[in-house]
Amino acid sequence: MTSDVRRLLLLDTASMYFRAYFGMPSYAAPDGTNVNAVRGMLGYVARLVDEYRPSDLVCCWDDDWRPQWRVDLIPSYKSHRVVEEVESAPDVEEVEDELGRQVPLIREVLEAFGICVLGAPGYEADDVIGTLATGAGMPVDAVTGDRDLFQLVDDDAEGGPVRILYIGKGVGRHERVDEQWVREKYGIEARQYADFATLRGDASDGLPGVAGVGEKTAASMLQKFGDLDGIVAAAGDPSSGLANGPRAKIKAAADYLAVAPEVVAVARDIELDRSRTTLPTAPPDPDLVASLAERWGLESPTERLLGVLAAQA
Repeated sequence: MTSDVRRLLLLDTASMYFRAYFGMPSYAAPDGTNVNAVRGMLGYVARLVDEYRPSDLVCCWDDDWRPQWRVDLIPSYKSHRVVEEVESAPDVEEVEDELGRQVPLIREVLEAFGICVLGAPGYEADDVIGTLATGAGMPVDAVTGDRDLFQLVDDDAEGGPVRILYIGKGVGRHERVDEQWVREKYGIEARQYADFATLRGDASDGLPGVAGVGEKTAASMLQKFGDLDGIVAAAGDPSSGLANGPRAKIKAAADYLAVAPEVVAVARDIELDRSRTTLPTAPPDPDLVASLAERWGLESPTERLLGVLAAQA
């Protein structure tokens, strides 16, 4: 590294390769296979490494994109994305065939570069990110298009701040989300974001939220009562000052509010192997990388990433 300062870059891999697949033009490998998501993912990694120069990088993986323990609490969780329910294994997510064929190759190429790819049985990539960002002992940037991870933002984390590099508008137009950003965007503190998301709900994740409570009402209640427990307590206290409308809505959603916080909260204590997170300056087996690049028509993005990694030495 050109600096002795350590910095951890965490990638929500699926969030990125979905964007690569839908945002990049089709590109055929020599055998005709579309590899646009692979090329796009390599380009994204090169771009982010070049801009942020991390000492450590992990491509966080969805070993289980819809954990059963979350479904047990809220059955609608991500249910609209399920194309097949699988006994004793992760359900099959609705993914276009051309992208589905590229996902194993994305992992193979990343690992060939010596980049750490890390998941955990029964957990989503968000949970891997949450665990690695907690107690990292160094500044952390997490790249994702998932707003739920805003709950991890912490300017004062021990070892350095935790930020989200939000790619909702694209990797090239990502936003650096810190506590001030969350405050200005939503009118709440980052530590309140999980409760805010619970109240608001998220149709893309099958989380209903509290009926009739949108972002403005959720923010207003959190500003006044501090957290979800405070809001629930206020709903049961006639002298709390909570208006009758929101009071009735909170009471009506009691069953949902009893379980949703556990579903929305990102796990922070998974057992993970943190020993392989150092970003290499060269792949452990250059011949393997060259072979994969030739077979799949990845010469250009491979050369770029090799150059960016070498520049970190």
